[in-house]
Amino acid sequence: MSRIARTFARLKREQRTALMPYLMVGYPERDSVLELAPALAAAGADLFELGVPFSDPLADGATIQRASQQALANNVTLPYCIETAATLRARGISVPLVMMGYYNPFLQYGIEQLCVDAAAAGIDGFIIPDLPPEEAQPCLQACHAVGLDFICFLAPTSSAERIAKVAEIASGFIYCVALTGTTGARQELWEGLPAFLQRIRHHTDLPLVVGFGISNAAHVQQVSAYADGAIVASALINTIEQLPSNEYVDGLADVVCQLKSGTIMTDQ
Repeated sequence: MSRIARTFARLKREQRTALMPYLMVGYPERDSVLELAPALAAAGADLFELGVPFSDPLADGATIQRASQQALANNVTLPYCIETAATLRARGISVPLVMMGYYNPFLQYGIEQLCVDAAAAGIDGFIIPDLPPEEAQPCLQACHAVGLDFICFLAPTSSAERIAKVAEIASGFIYCVALTGTTGARQELWEGLPAFLQRIRHHTDLPLVVGFGISNAAHVQQVSAYADGAIVASALINTIEQLPSNEYVDGLADVVCQLKSGTIMTDQ
């Protein structure tokens, strides 16, 4: 059983929804994730999504785009992101680490070598928003060869055929996009989200994790009624932007504590 599968199994026994903060490697400073991840894990983060900066992050809204540009300005590369994961493991971080990035840097690195190096560094899986399932077989095979999970997206616009295809190849969990559009904090969650998730449930027993627009503990509590996890991204970056440099680690840990209060599952 993978580290991701063990985490979701434990949380199910505890009747909690997974809280998965997104951290852009290299933001706001080059080594910030090395401080942030331990602090957020201590505050209750169950998994981490580690963002690899990219010049054209087409699935991301303005907030994550700004963070990506800053990370690139800080000379963050894909090898450095892998090194960061290895350093986190060496410093005792035990929760799952999922690398989220766009396909071009991965392809340039070499997919098979990337998976070997990622697994050796303690990374547990990949999220690749611009790699459709129809073109994912080489990456899927390389992930499976070293025990990495390949995490796929499903959106509100996904057809039954696309849901079935993703359910066939995905592992770890399925990333369920909570809206049509790019990432970014929102005031309200989409009212059609429960029905969308139910459509996916008909095809898979994998954990369903909701991302895009999750901004506060109330959103996490809503998601806990019908999903297995919540990803919070832009709201965390917004918090970093609003705090002085000597306060953002403690400030973000406080936000994660608040978000964690919404992870108690209700009837599913």
